[in-house]
This record gives sequence, C-alpha cells and structure tokens, in this order.
Amino acid sequence: MTSTPDPASYAPDVPTSVAQLEDLLTAPNPIAVSAMAELNGDLILLGVGGKMGPTLARLARRASDAAGVSRRVIGVSRFGSPETRRTLEAEGIETIACDLLDADSVAALPDVPNVIYMTGLKFGLSENPSLAWAMNCYTPALVARRFRASRLVAFSTGNVYPLTSAASGGSVETDPLKPNGEYAMTTLGRERMFEHFSRVQGTRTTLLRLNYATELRYGVLVDLALDVLHDRPIDVTMSYVNVIWLADANTLTLAAFAHGASPARIINLAGGEILRVREVCERFGELLGRRPRFTGEESDLALLNNGRGGHELLGRPSVDADQMIRWTAAWVARGGENLGKPTHFQVRSGKY
Repeated sequence: MTSTPDPASYAPDVPTSVAQLEDLLTAPNPIAVSAMAELNGDLILLGVGGKMGPTLARLARRASDAAGVSRRVIGVSRFGSPETRRTLEAEGIETIACDLLDADSVAALPDVPNVIYMTGLKFGLSENPSLAWAMNCYTPALVARRFRASRLVAFSTGNVYPLTSAASGGSVETDPLKPNGEYAMTTLGRERMFEHFSRVQGTRTTLLRLNYATELRYGVLVDLALDVLHDRPIDVTMSYVNVIWLADANTLTLAAFAHGASPARIINLAGGEILRVREVCERFGELLGRRPRFTGEESDLALLNNGRGGHELLGRPSVDADQMIRWTAAWVARGGENLGKPTHFQVRSGKY
C-alpha cells in the first residue's frame, strides 16, 4: 500500500472547507437564475431538513436575489437539527417546524404558489413498514390536497424502475415500472397520489425520478472512495450506477417548475454518464494510492436512469463524472466532513 498522493496534484480546484463547499453547491448559475426570474410568487420546500434540502433552499434564495426577484423562500421540516434551522434563517430563509404526517399542521401551512416536496422514508423501512407507507403515500395526499392551487415539484426515485442493462442507457420515463420491495412500492404510491390529485384538481405537477445526487459529504462516490481509502471490500454485484452532482440536481429541480402539467409530468433526474463501479474504484485507487478489493459477481443489470429527456427539458449537468471523482478523492483524502449517511446503492433486494 502506497501513501496517499497530494490531493492538490489531481484536484487543485476542490473546496477545502465546508464553507467553500456550501458556497460551490449554492452558487446560482444561469439556469437557476432564469428559473427563479420566470417563477411567480413565493416558494416553500417541504422536508427541507434532509440531505438535499438545505442546499436547494439556499440556491433558491441566492438565485432569486441574483434575478432581482423579491420572494419568500420557506423551509419546512421537523428540524431535528436546530443548527440546520439556524443556518437556513441566517441565509434569509424562513423556517416552519411541522410534522407533515399531521393533517392539522399541514392545513396550517401558509398559502404558497410554488411547492417543492422532498420528504420521504427509505432507511429503517424493514423495521417500521407502516410508517414508510404513511410517510410515502399518506403525506403526499395531504400535501397535494392542501396545495391544490399551487405548482408542485415532487421528488421520486429511480427505484420504481426494474433493473435494466447498462448497454440500454438506463430506464426512460415511459418504460414499464417494476418496483422491487416495499420502499419502491411506497415511492410508486407517492407518485400515484400526486398523479391522482394532479388529474382531479388540475394541479400542475412535476415528478422527478432521481438517481443519485452526490456531493463531497455523502453519496455513492463518497461511499466508494471511503471503501477504497480504508481497504474495505467493495461489492460489485450492482455493477453500474449513475450519479448527478448535487448542485446540478438542485438547479434542474428549480427549472422543473416551468414544465409542470396536469396530469403530472415525469422527468428523470440523473447525470449524463453510466459508471462502472469497478472502474470508478480503480480510479479512486489511482488517486488515493490504494489497491481496491472487490467481492461479488458483476451483472449487466442495475438500477439506472436515463437522464437525456430531463437534460433536453431542464438543462445539462455542468459537472461530469471525472470531476466528481477527483473532487471526492481529494475531499476524503484530506479527512473532509462526512454526514455518515451511506446510500446502500448496492442493494438489489429492495429491502432497506
């Protein structure tokens, strides 16, 4: 095992602090600024306390300011982390503590014409499946009825698709669905709730099937880089994956408001490349001075989204896989902050 090369030699442009990373993730590009300039009215983000929420709220705030638009940006969450709430408020984002499973609390939320729905339950589902069904199906129904006159952008997942071959380029929006396991079934239930109320109420809705947002503190690439760095065996049974840089995912989310429809429009939110897990780990090995160890048998079938349709509608990602890999390697080599939230993207059974 060799020593880790100097990260500056292969990623001189990588952020070296959380503050720099946060600035990079929330700096508005022309797509975000244009989206916020064209959007009328205030914006509320439901489930803002999750992994994507804080950066998306801050991007919306900064892009609105850059567009010269006076707008309330409101973040709603249980706020288990008071620090998250303080940070958002310091950035000019209003916050509301709310249990979205409580119908009275949802009814009391302010009237806002633009809604981003981000809440859901994935991990721990095996121990409490009824909560997952409530969070992933009942809560969307409450929200869809409460905000019937608003524009809705709601997150879904590529887990509603079947495993597909890497050679196919990944699942497209019109492919037949085959949810595997209760998590995937409940997320399809979430889609169906939004679709139903979009149809019967005329609510303009966009559903974003995301695979997989990544930044330097969490995500598939972080999981793999840490496995390589710490000489942990890497399961290559889920042999392929596609990822999208978090700032790009957030930017394209804001752009999705312009494409809402009734019935709901479905858009894949994914990067432009399908990555072979073994090759990604070998690249991390080169950058980190390690020799990755593998386990499991490779398969051509994986959970893969084809993001081309979304790119044509919303815009193309600005950060490619090579840059994400270099940045991630440099960040983990320096011991950068980690959120401690592994993706478990390798799971093929559908059990989380």
